[in-house]
Amino acid sequence: MDEEKLGYLAEFIRIRNVADQSVARLIGRPAHAGHIAEFVASKIFDIELHFAATVKASDGFFRSGPFRGKSVNVKYGSRNSGILDVVHSLDAGDHPDVYLVFTGPRSGAVTSRNTFAPWVITDVYVFESMQLLKDLRGLKLGVATSIRRQLWQTASIYPEANDVLYPLSPEQRALLKLFAPMPILPE
Repeated sequence: MDEEKLGYLAEFIRIRNVADQSVARLIGRPAHAGHIAEFVASKIFDIELHFAATVKASDGFFRSGPFRGKSVNVKYGSRNSGILDVVHSLDAGDHPDVYLVFTGPRSGAVTSRNTFAPWVITDVYVFESMQLLKDLRGLKLGVATSIRRQLWQTASIYPEANDVLYPLSPEQRALLKLFAPMPILPE
């Protein structure tokens, strides 16, 4: 039975590798979730990505819109779990001007066992980092910083437009909708 499962797994991974290779050719970087999010953000939000993906605290700069010229760090989570990867330092130079966050559906802190984490966008948030740091003062910052729900609600720009700092155009909304979840196939 294990041999049969491994055979199926090997075939599915071959199929996934072909898809990942196609994605990598399209975005110019490996088909990792973060790189895909950066590419999508660059097209929808007119962001000039840095040539190297290793620039400290920033993935690029907004070329237009309300944050024109500001640095941005694009974050992606397949689930909206209320946590955000925030640089550990409180030094302003260690942070972008803006965190642009794409997430999948809301979920609690549950096990990943027997779940599926597709690359989808259900929610988009914009955090100005200096305000976020003020709001998080006293908390331990890191790769899994817990953000109060009220801060997420205030920062929401899609599908709910609570943040007047970055109003989305109908075209941007339509492009984000391309990445909405599809119906799950029955087992």
